[in-house]
Amino acid sequence: MPVLDATQTDPWAKLLALSGSFTPDLRYWFGTDPRRVESMTFTAGDLYVDLSKNLVTKDVIAQLIRLAMAVDVAGRRDAMFAGEKINVTENRSVLHTALRRPRTDSLIVDGVDVVGEVHATLDRVYAFAEQVRSGQWRGVTNKPIATVVNIGIGGSDLGPVMVHEALKPYVQEGLECRFVSNIDPTDIAEKTKDLDPETTLFIIASKTFTTLETLTNARLARAWLWDRLVAAGAIADSERARQSAVAKHFVAVSTALDKVAAFGIDPNNAFGFWDWVGGRYSVDSAVGTILAVALGPERFAEFLDGFHRIDEHFRKAPYESNVPVLMGLINVWYRDFLDAATHAVLPYSQYLHRFAAYLQQLTMESNGKRVRLDGHHVCMDTGEVFWGEPGTNGQHAFYQLIHQGTQIIPADFIAVATPTHALTDGDQDVHELFLANFFAQTRALAFGKTEKEVRAEGTPDEIVAARIFPGNRPTTSIMAPALTPSVVGQLIALYEHITFVEGVVWGIDSFDQWGVELGKKLAAEITPALSGDDKALAAQDASTQQLIRYYQQNRQRA
Repeated sequence: MPVLDATQTDPWAKLLALSGSFTPDLRYWFGTDPRRVESMTFTAGDLYVDLSKNLVTKDVIAQLIRLAMAVDVAGRRDAMFAGEKINVTENRSVLHTALRRPRTDSLIVDGVDVVGEVHATLDRVYAFAEQVRSGQWRGVTNKPIATVVNIGIGGSDLGPVMVHEALKPYVQEGLECRFVSNIDPTDIAEKTKDLDPETTLFIIASKTFTTLETLTNARLARAWLWDRLVAAGAIADSERARQSAVAKHFVAVSTALDKVAAFGIDPNNAFGFWDWVGGRYSVDSAVGTILAVALGPERFAEFLDGFHRIDEHFRKAPYESNVPVLMGLINVWYRDFLDAATHAVLPYSQYLHRFAAYLQQLTMESNGKRVRLDGHHVCMDTGEVFWGEPGTNGQHAFYQLIHQGTQIIPADFIAVATPTHALTDGDQDVHELFLANFFAQTRALAFGKTEKEVRAEGTPDEIVAARIFPGNRPTTSIMAPALTPSVVGQLIALYEHITFVEGVVWGIDSFDQWGVELGKKLAAEITPALSGDDKALAAQDASTQQLIRYYQQNRQRA
């Protein structure tokens, strides 16, 4: 499909003109348009999304929708769903949406029914999950599994960790899950130090089974298992006993069956996924095996259905009521016309405390690009720095900058109506106290506090200016009935499609990640220098040489 430079379109010119004379005034807009909230509040699945506190007018929204039409968001969306190879730098389809299509669907890509393959893999994952959950899967000493440790990195870690934390109330009682990702040996040392090797199962998540961090940690986990089992007298100190232990205590999420077998894992216990699934879009693939174990197949299926509900909304809703389209376009408005470089995600749910970290990879690895699909440099700013913490923690940390700083920071506030833990403090419903903060923050950011209001409170003249809140700080409010597996899937899919819409407007490939490769290559070249290879050291720049020498002089070894 041809790539259109959005900056050369009429809607882009109109938006530039609008932004040039743009003076946001949410107080005035709310006061003069009694239908503003109604006309800018939408539902997508179970999500209730209020866009009314954003810095947009009807004219801005109209031109943004015209921009979506000009760059053919719908055409590219349909191409993605159909399996066309829209990941041009890798010549791949982009079919994470196929991971959650119902079994009754069919999608033929390159002669293969990908939906059928997805469900065949899901069936194997579910069967394995039931074995572990029921106690049928036994370790080498015939004890059931009590702890499952997922070893992965990037999308093979961030997604499973985030969803596990979000859905902790649904985790099977008596089954613990842990996650190892960092190559810092501290990570695996801390995660395994108090575990019983006889009841621990490792899931090694690496599509190619070559990821440096994951395979290093996998080998460390294998050595830990062997050493602990031998020391406890649980297995003999022999190669045969060690291999038997690996077969009982390790499974893989990988398609490299030869490498899986060489590691010692039975290839029958390897669950694959496809090159049309990017890592940051893979939590609903076999990468989520640990989630199927923790939550159970039924809950995992609900999780997948949540994704699919938003997929269908994105695929079918008109631009004017399409939540991912509107949110993506509004993000483009902030980034390219109002100079907002960052975007806060503020979940008022402690269970979503890793959601912002998950979105960092999804959004910044996808849209942190400076080259268009056609190889030319982009003509606008792309990508936002996503960040955030759960409320009310953030209120006591960085909200000051959002309220009274000198830059615009769009913020998404996320909350649920029904808490998992309905606790009271005396007569006070604590969830209502919590949500009062959610509602208050978006109100304060939108409408602020004027000098007149500050003076009316009797504020001394010398601190009046410090007590003024300018308002007109944009927010989106997203609410749901409760934090269920389906709702978590819906939230993830919402941001996947927001990211897609932005990428289409910017004309970039949101599905490759070449920017992560250079550092990996250089790390491999530098590693020998750390252990005394003078030639490798000499090949480094002066700063890196000096830092390596500092390390060598100060490293203490046991």
